[in-house]
Amino acid sequence: MNRTDRLYALVEELRAVSPRPRSARWLAARFEVSSRTIERDLGALQEAGVPIWAEPGRTGGYVLDRARTLPPVNLTAAEAVAMAVALHRLAGTPFAGPAATAMRKLVAVLPAADAAEAHHLAGRVHLIGDGPATPVPATVADAVAARRVLRIRYADRAGADSTRVVEPLGYLGNARHWYLLAWCRLRDELRCFRTDRIRAVQALPEVVARELRLTDLDIPHERVRPLSLV
Repeated sequence: MNRTDRLYALVEELRAVSPRPRSARWLAARFEVSSRTIERDLGALQEAGVPIWAEPGRTGGYVLDRARTLPPVNLTAAEAVAMAVALHRLAGTPFAGPAATAMRKLVAVLPAADAAEAHHLAGRVHLIGDGPATPVPATVADAVAARRVLRIRYADRAGADSTRVVEPLGYLGNARHWYLLAWCRLRDELRCFRTDRIRAVQALPEVVARELRLTDLDIPHERVRPLSLV
């Protein structure tokens, strides 16, 4: 059994017995590898976002949270690669990190044969470029998700820096740039901050209570298309 097949089988083994634990020694005997190999595999799954944790004690072991995992997914190799290509285009956006973990979670629950076929097809796909030219600082992305007030050092078009306290409310993106939509306390209005002009970021303890209203933004509404998950 190769490592890809074993990772998939580990997830399914832990899912089948959840919420009971399986020890690394038991899993090592089941898959005919060393306990160290099993621990490395489980660590890789945890880094990929699979909700596995260790329970200490003589009867402890590794447990999978079934409520937070996907069952086996019936995607064709072409469908899986199409999703990988789409997620690759998120490089440089606020969602690049979550896209990578989402892809690893998806591959982890593909049946072994489908995962192998998808890997084979992906090896024949080549891309040029890493995505948008204006990356979003990780601190900014985290603050928008956690609704934390930020202190930013921002450069205007002429390159002059200013420090502002802002309330992150969302994003605006186009083919060239990503913008942080935030309430600027200095000007007391909703502003767009181009992410490649944000020179420094500090997250503050204060939580953002304000909600995003695009009517506060001086952009024709017909030009703005909200993201949909359906």
